[in-house]
Formats: sequence, C-alpha cells, structure tokens
Amino acid sequence: MGHVIQAGGVAAEQRRQQHQLIEHDTLPSARREPPSAAGGTRRKPRLYVIDALRLVAALMVALHHYIGTYRANQPDNLIWGRPVSEIFPSLFPSATYGWIGVEFFFVISGFVICMSSWGRRARDFFVSRVIRLYPAYWFAVLFTTAVLTLWPAQFTALPSVKVILNLSMLQQGEGAPAVDGVYWTLWSELRFYVIFMLVVATGLTYRKVVMFCCVWGALAAVAPNSGVPLLVTVANPEAAWFFIAGLALYLMHRFGQDLLLWGILGLAWVMSQNQLPARIRVEKVSSWSGSLILYTLFLLLMVGIALGLTDRIQWKWLATAGSLSYPFYLLHYAIGTTLIHYLHEDIDARLLVPALVVAMLALSWLVHRFVEVPLARKLKQGLTSAFSRLDAKH
Repeated sequence: MGHVIQAGGVAAEQRRQQHQLIEHDTLPSARREPPSAAGGTRRKPRLYVIDALRLVAALMVALHHYIGTYRANQPDNLIWGRPVSEIFPSLFPSATYGWIGVEFFFVISGFVICMSSWGRRARDFFVSRVIRLYPAYWFAVLFTTAVLTLWPAQFTALPSVKVILNLSMLQQGEGAPAVDGVYWTLWSELRFYVIFMLVVATGLTYRKVVMFCCVWGALAAVAPNSGVPLLVTVANPEAAWFFIAGLALYLMHRFGQDLLLWGILGLAWVMSQNQLPARIRVEKVSSWSGSLILYTLFLLLMVGIALGLTDRIQWKWLATAGSLSYPFYLLHYAIGTTLIHYLHEDIDARLLVPALVVAMLALSWLVHRFVEVPLARKLKQGLTSAFSRLDAKH
C-alpha cells in the first residue's frame, strides 16, 4: 500500500500510520529505515512519483479509449462516426498503446499493497482494501447506470438484477457482465488481495514475500494448461506476473537490491511480456514490440523509484493527483464515450477530448472529496467496531 521504531512510540506510530493508510490510501515510505547518526531512525521520503504514475496510467487508458481504439476496418465501433485515426492522425499512433496503463496499474498495485501492508494485521489489510475500493466503485456503478439509462449509445444500461450484482464487485466471478467494461481489472485486483492477505495474516517478512512470489508465479505458469478452473482463478495468470514485479520492486526498496530480487524481477518481465500479445489481440491497434518497449521503460522507471533515485521529488500536490486516479478510471470509459457519441458533431474534436478529460478529473475530485473520504471514514468505523465485537465474543 523488519522496521525499527523506538519502543515507547510503537503503538502511537502504528495507529497514526494505519489511520493515514486506511482512510486516505496514502503511499507511506518503507518502514525499515536506516539508523540515523543519532542512533534513532530516519524516515524515507514519501514516494510522490508513484502518486503521479497512478494518474498517468489512468490518463493513458482514457486517451486510448477516446482517441486510440478504432481503425477504419472496424466500422461497427465508431464512437466518433468515422475512424478516429482520421480525426487525430498525429495522436492516434501513440494513443493506441494507452491500454498498457492497466498493466502499469498492476505493477504499482503490487508495490503499494506490499508497502502498505507491512507490519499490519490481516483485518487492517481487509478494512483498508474495502474502504479504498468500494465507496468510489459504488458511486461509479450507480452513476454510470443512470447515464447509460438516460443516454444509451455505444453502451446500454444492464438489467437491474445485474446492476445490483455489480455492486458486489464479484460479477466476473459469476460470469455476469459489468456495468462498465473497464471493471474487469478489479477482478484481477481482488484475487491478488485475497491470496496476499493470507501472507499478511502470518506477518510479512522478506522471506515470506519472496516465497509468495515464487509459489504464485509457479501456479500462474502452469494454470493456463491445467484444465482446472479453480487453479486458473487463484493463479490469475493474466495479471500475476505484473503484481509479482511490483512485489519484487518493493522488496528492493525496503531491503536493497540483490541477485535474488533481480532474478524475480527479470522472470516477471519475461513472463509478463508473454501476456501482452493477448491484450494486443483484443485491442487490435498496437504491436508487441511497441508495448514491450513501453513496459520495459516503465519497469526501469520503477527500479529507479525503488532504489531511491526519485526521492528528491516531494511535490505534495501529486498526492491529490494520485487520489483522482481510481475514480477517474472507474468513470471515464462508458460515460466518456457516451458523451463523445452525442457531442462530437457539435464540438470540435480537438476541444472535446481535453474538455472531457478535464471534466472527468473534476468529477473524480468531487467523488473523492464527497464520496470516498466521508464514506471510507464511516466504513472504517463500522468495520473496526465489528472486528472489536468479534474479539469480545471470541
């Protein structure tokens, strides 16, 4: 989302950090700080660059959906009424690769989840994931359904029974459609959280996370040809290696680099690049070589972050920017393409796309400020009380 803290301040420090993490999903620095000259601890700087990368990845995906998706040979999917490659001839080639922002998200998630879970109980991990994922998601499901009901175009609203099922975030496991197509990534995230929580429950250590990477990676390698649906679900082969890359990068950040971690990261690169062709076959607009170059450059940037090369970047506004990435991602696709469908004939495309991005960012800020933060606070209080009751009834 190992460490040394002076004994007298352990409880207060843990409570303060947990409050930050659970309520705001911040990105704290690693907890294993090197000793200072005074014999105490020195806190590593907050990783603001990761906040920035989260928003960059979300914007990449949005631009891909708005101006980098449909070619002339796909006449049945023209949200602009004609090939978008003709409307944005200079931007289209770059925007076609924006889908890889999803894979960037997975790597960042592996890094941040490991970081924010260190030294915490499984219940704290569970609460933090619930209050981080669900408030904005519930709003997005209901708001998107309302928009698609009022203005059906590229997409139409689902039946009420399916909308209600979507509120669980488990619709893909049930084989049901999602209110918005981008929600497919949440199913991968949820499976990662569930199995990683088992490790969190035992207390995270360097050894345990390394073993998790090796065991989960092995399962992901054999699952596709196993013929065992449950194994495929647990192993999550389409996304596991991206998460594993993030886990290895965080271990580098916390404990320093070594050959074992470089080996895990290298294997994760080898295995995850093999997942790119499947995504390309779905998107139909980009190449394996181009996506591999982008993914490799991104991993190199993450290595630089893990090794502390970006620690000097301490722009606090990036934390706010990062907080917009999740609601922006949830809201941008179905609603955005619907607006393009209805407005593209009346507004110049060169104005419509940036205006749409700005409007979605503004909406995302409103959702974060007036939905995520207050509802997360209420959920945290309720779940914390519920777990306390479980302890009392034990």
